[in-house]
Amino acid sequence: QVRLVESGGGLVQVGGSLRLSCTASESTFRIDTMAWYRQAPGKQRELVAEIFSGGNTNYASAAKGRFTISRDNAKNTVYLQLNSLRSEDTAVYYCNALVVWTHYWGQGTQVTVSS
Repeated sequence: QVRLVESGGGLVQVGGSLRLSCTASESTFRIDTMAWYRQAPGKQRELVAEIFSGGNTNYASAAKGRFTISRDNAKNTVYLQLNSLRSEDTAVYYCNALVVWTHYWGQGTQVTVSS
């Protein structure tokens, strides 16, 4: 069982920045892929960005050029830097870890972008 704890969400104005953190209960060296998803009210959960064990990354089109995912295996932590935030980025952001064939989820952190 992998426990994930997110932090860093909050209220920010359009154009602002936030950094989300997700700390895992075990070494991220053992985690194949770590990712950030988000879910806005009335919408399905969607992938924002993912980072693979080798360091390669993949971004949703809405995130490219504005968001950056990174991982610090020494701290068992993955980060999501959110820049140039828009009102449509408002959502609950969830951390996800894929270990072998099992997905684990954090409890989510709210990001609200106000205009």
